Amino acid sequence: MIENARRKARAVARPEGSIVIACDTDVVLDGEVLGKPADAADARAYLDRMSGRAHTVISGLVVLDEAGEERSGLDRSEVVFNDLTDAEKQRYVDFDEWEGRSGGYAIQTLGSTLVERLDGSVSNVVGLPVGLLAELAPALFERV
Repeated sequence: MIENARRKARAVARPEGSIVIACDTDVVLDGEVLGKPADAADARAYLDRMSGRAHTVISGLVVLDEAGEERSGLDRSEVVFNDLTDAEKQRYVDFDEWEGRSGGYAIQTLGSTLVERLDGSVSNVVGLPVGLLAELAPALFERV
């Protein structure tokens, strides 16, 4: 994940003196990375597998400072899904929120109804671990 974030950071055009922040987030269940579902059937299969179970969300974060120096780190959160009914799964799939989402859900919107418990950072699950960003680039959080 850090390597993917590194590639993203290095791929953008950088005006001199700018800071670049790049992140790559994956959902891991039973040691398998669940990428972005290919279609609605794939999204439903993800929900079937995650229902009533815990999975891990891991984000690799890379910050390139004004001088191009890199700082990087990983953040992990554990998410436990409710034991979902077939109707709840289908409602979520029909909402199309799964599209383009690692693991096939978005915790910041309707996907929050899928979650029983979160251990760790919700911002990590959303896709930008703000606490880790504050550690890697504290100057971004200073008042001017």
